[in-house]
Amino acid sequence: MARATSKKILSVRAVDRAIDILQCFTPDKPIMSVLDIQERIPSLSRPTLYRLLQTLAARGLVRSSGDPQRFSLDYGVGQLANNWMASIDPIGAGQPIVQHLREQTNETAALFILRRDQRLCVLEMAAPHFLKISRGVGETEHISRGASGKAILAFMSSEDIEPILRAIPRGIDRKQLLQSLDGIRAEGFAVSRAEVFAGAIAIAAPYFDHSRKVVGSIGVFGPQARLDQTWEKNAIRSVIRAASELSSALGHSANSVWSKPSAGTRTVRKSVRAS
Repeated sequence: MARATSKKILSVRAVDRAIDILQCFTPDKPIMSVLDIQERIPSLSRPTLYRLLQTLAARGLVRSSGDPQRFSLDYGVGQLANNWMASIDPIGAGQPIVQHLREQTNETAALFILRRDQRLCVLEMAAPHFLKISRGVGETEHISRGASGKAILAFMSSEDIEPILRAIPRGIDRKQLLQSLDGIRAEGFAVSRAEVFAGAIAIAAPYFDHSRKVVGSIGVFGPQARLDQTWEKNAIRSVIRAASELSSALGHSANSVWSKPSAGTRTVRKSVRAS
């Protein structure tokens, strides 16, 4: 019995060490020699390290090249990452974030996803007031209208924006729309007043997936008659934090949501977070 227990402990330790090796590789150090790895995991002896590297290489998780040998992550890690990304559900990941946003702002909070040229409401938590603004799950609107749509449109790639601009609904001024998108890119969020609902104010920010592609927006909205500038300022902070948190949950690099927007967009001011 003692021998079986000992083997079990050793096998877990081997997995733990293998994970340590995989986690050694970072964006600033994607290729390393055995000495480099040993510096990061000094508890590993060289024979043990070589055995683990050979096992990881046999499973496609690590590859070696050159003389002397240098190691890097292999295709197997990418396959695992893709499997993980495919399992992420924006609605499931966004539910606690939307709920927290509703609690912070005390107004209706909602999650939107992009569907062709429409933004679709997939999750909504209404404000706890008799007088409130509610769109409802399943409600759609062209992304050239309202804060929740423009927050998405502004951060789409130039290749995706162009066909949408060629077919914008009647009554929308193309020049004014382009100017508003420039402002949204510069600020990192969108604000609209009485644009979709009369007497309503809406604040929204985009969220991104692991490929740095904008996939939707998250926002709050309520009646202008109840909401002052202090609420608006605080709500903007909360919305930006919520969008950044959801982006991270979807695999987006934590520090690049605002500083590195999608292709065709301008760099967003870092001061947004402190606004």
